[in-house]
Amino acid sequence: MTDDAPRLIALDWGTSSLRSYLLGDGGAVLDTRRLPLGIMQVEGGDFAGAFAKAAGDWRARWPGLPAIAAGMIGSAQGWVEAPYAPVPAGLDELARGLVPVPGAGLHIVPGVVQRGDAPNVMRGEETQIAGALPEGGGGLLVLPGTHSKWVEVAEGRIRRFDTYMTGELFAVLRRHSILGRFVREEDPPPPDDVAREAFARGVAALRAEGASLSPLLFSARALVLTGGLPPEASLDYLSGLLIGDELRGGLAGHAGSIALIGDAALCARYETALAIFGVAGAGMPGDTAAAGLWRIAERAGLTRGPAAGAETLP
Repeated sequence: MTDDAPRLIALDWGTSSLRSYLLGDGGAVLDTRRLPLGIMQVEGGDFAGAFAKAAGDWRARWPGLPAIAAGMIGSAQGWVEAPYAPVPAGLDELARGLVPVPGAGLHIVPGVVQRGDAPNVMRGEETQIAGALPEGGGGLLVLPGTHSKWVEVAEGRIRRFDTYMTGELFAVLRRHSILGRFVREEDPPPPDDVAREAFARGVAALRAEGASLSPLLFSARALVLTGGLPPEASLDYLSGLLIGDELRGGLAGHAGSIALIGDAALCARYETALAIFGVAGAGMPGDTAAAGLWRIAERAGLTRGPAAGAETLP
């Protein structure tokens, strides 16, 4: 703990988990918690009760401490729906779009929408992006995950983005197709070197000239049957195919800087794949949700004035 006075409660509230942060001046993280209380795990829609478990003691100790949340908590299935802000969207648009939760002392960050013939939406990633970029920054940001986002940012604003359902496709193929038959959920993972080699082989296969994902998918089974791939490494190879296909689409026509945002292990896997595609030196700012929540709250004026109460953390 530090002797800083808390200034903000910040919540990264997704589908499967809830992360709460107690933030001090400048967004310094004073305390943090992670609870299995994503919006799909909150029984009876008792979001007020979940909020109390995540931050009730902080509120009791520092009455009036402002709070902000981002993620699926602002969806139609969440606590209060926060309408999407249209692209281009930056800190100003996100701050103006904050939606208060009546009686909770909590504001919810809007998602971002890209309209057109092939519309796209994000909810939660916009906050990570807000925390990753310096004021007025730009470049290509990649947020790996169940639904990976490839986001073009210019002058600190989200200009356009694409969604790749790579993680969900992997889960579906693993659990509901013949490609997952070689590895059971309870089986131990293969040795690291075997997994890395299989993954790289899958990425390289997709990068090859003329390669197409659909006919290559079955090779995740055929290579095992013909002795070219250890059964326990088949899923790493499949992961390489899917991520390779994502990179081929995402990198098309792009020649600028790239930053990877999110889980460190997953970002490291994407960094490996990018190197196979000839892209080196991708930045990895890591988890930037807390920083983004602070910046949006600050822009909205939620952090102005003296800290809530005179008491500081010991």
